[in-house]
Amino acid sequence: MTQTTTRVLEPSDLPAALALLESEPVANAFVTARVQAAGLDPWRLGGEMWGWYEHGRLRSLCYSGANLVPICATPEAVRAFAERARRTGRRCSSIVGPAEPTARLWRLLEPSWGPAREVRSNQPLMVTETESPDVAPDPFVRRIRKDEMEVLMPACVAMFTEEVGISPLAGDGGLLYQARVAELIGAGRSFARIEDGRVVFKAEIGAATKRACQIQGVWVAPEFRGRGISKGGMAAVLRYALADVAPVVSLYVNDFNTAARATYRSVGFREVGAFMSVLF
Repeated sequence: MTQTTTRVLEPSDLPAALALLESEPVANAFVTARVQAAGLDPWRLGGEMWGWYEHGRLRSLCYSGANLVPICATPEAVRAFAERARRTGRRCSSIVGPAEPTARLWRLLEPSWGPAREVRSNQPLMVTETESPDVAPDPFVRRIRKDEMEVLMPACVAMFTEEVGISPLAGDGGLLYQARVAELIGAGRSFARIEDGRVVFKAEIGAATKRACQIQGVWVAPEFRGRGISKGGMAAVLRYALADVAPVVSLYVNDFNTAARATYRSVGFREVGAFMSVLF
């Protein structure tokens, strides 16, 4: 008889958790980066890490914080995570992760957690290990300095609102979001092209480990769209990422955003899988 159990991981479980996270370095980059930086203490991590064990061995994980993220999750683990999530109630603003286990998790949670504000069931996961020789990096895209926070912030708010459908300034007045933007600037992972004091293009390397990193927050000012600015901008950010951060660069994009997918392919990205997001 198969013996399984689910529990909240403790700091002493860190080696086993990292070994599982690093088994899929690209798909798990976001959570791996958080765990490497903060460990498994819920206060530092910003949420709990649930572990699913089979015969005493850690097989699957689920991060439960601002997001609910199934990790290396088998169908049996997803059922266990869904049951735990139902008991605790919804505390997250989204469920996000590899499409198959995330879809399975949402099917189990929807009767008690639904309806969602939006479900994005197919978000292609794209990766590259090289720059494309066909697109020259924009020489005006550069790292943002700490004293340019006020210049960058309106573009970050516009991008988030456009992408997610709600303002990041809601609730706490944007304190957490501003702190995150400041953290990325301080880490040297925020990039933009600025003209006449305004952001024309921007993107961040939001998650970074030694093996993989993830580009996020790609945005072009509306009046500059359709001019191909994003190609050179992405090529520039990709060059920084490969040179300074990790040997594999990833991102995920909405399947309906055909223009963005074409841009990413043009600078060297290829589709290797899919994510899914459930937004509340």
